[in-house]
Amino acid sequence: MNSSKLLNAFRLLDRETERGEIPGGVAIVGRHGRIVGTYKAGLSIATDFAKYAVREDTIYDCASLTKVVVTLPLILLLLDNGEVRLNDPVCRYIPDFAAKGKSQVTLKHLLTHTSGLPAFTDMYSQGWSPEEIKKLVWNQELTYETGKGYVYSDLGYIALGEIVSKLLGQSIDSAARDYIFEPLGMADTGYRPHESLKPRIAATEFIFGSYRWGEVHDKNTWAMGGVSGHAGMFSTAADLAKYAMMWLNLGRYPGGRLLSASAVTTSTRNFTSHLNANRGLGWVLKGDKWDASGDWSSPASYGHTGFTGTSLWMDPEKDVFAVLLTNRVHFGRDKSVAWLRDSFHNAVSAAVED
Repeated sequence: MNSSKLLNAFRLLDRETERGEIPGGVAIVGRHGRIVGTYKAGLSIATDFAKYAVREDTIYDCASLTKVVVTLPLILLLLDNGEVRLNDPVCRYIPDFAAKGKSQVTLKHLLTHTSGLPAFTDMYSQGWSPEEIKKLVWNQELTYETGKGYVYSDLGYIALGEIVSKLLGQSIDSAARDYIFEPLGMADTGYRPHESLKPRIAATEFIFGSYRWGEVHDKNTWAMGGVSGHAGMFSTAADLAKYAMMWLNLGRYPGGRLLSASAVTTSTRNFTSHLNANRGLGWVLKGDKWDASGDWSSPASYGHTGFTGTSLWMDPEKDVFAVLLTNRVHFGRDKSVAWLRDSFHNAVSAAVED
């Protein structure tokens, strides 16, 4: 890759930090199975009581990246092992989920956000236990006919996380550790980071009278004890780079194979083109309304974003990936990283030379 053009991409973090859109961030770009550049800028926490400079190993609350870095690969592993099928009804594994006309909802519907479940519901302000929250999800009414629409839904990934836990016989955070993080060497990735890691953790938003710092930002996940299939994962740019390289290598990593090539290629196929959306299994594909890959990425590119200001994007045609981690909600929800993401990915694509 052209190093000076890649530096253009990295300097965008400085620009957005200076503009006050983000307190800081970390970016990693890789190609052909290796890291070609890492960059850090600004602060990981910028408050009256604490200021910490961003480090290359700063740990970020990844929000909805949890869906594609934890829940998706665990479901794909179950598929690879012949334990589930995409067209299995959810109620096969969660019988109570069949309530209110949901018996026809399948795992594929949940993975592609076409189940009919609503995008979100307040489960954090009720004082409910995690089990009571799950029961609310199982008892949800559909907001549109299953398979006939597309609404990005956290609730579907709560259900997928429950299926993973039931079939693997362990909580989703321990399953992620055993089946994903440890094999890939993602040593700084997990749920509910230990208090001793707090100086390395980027603080998110001021909520309920204090900054979320080392605790999950997503309110529903917080109410569930910090662990869910839709949010709750904390990670570093370097760890997410290892995960991205596994995907670009069709499921292989230096120590072996995590996913089958079939799982990778099928997950990045468009399942929703008939619904005016471009969604794979979990992944956002090129041209979708949530596509943050910029203007120059190839039609095969895919990735995902997190509400807190995180993103992971891959372009298999160029064999390049980009990790961009910020805590954009630190200065309030009126801040945006949409321009930064698109421009960053444009500059990364422009740096590709053969």
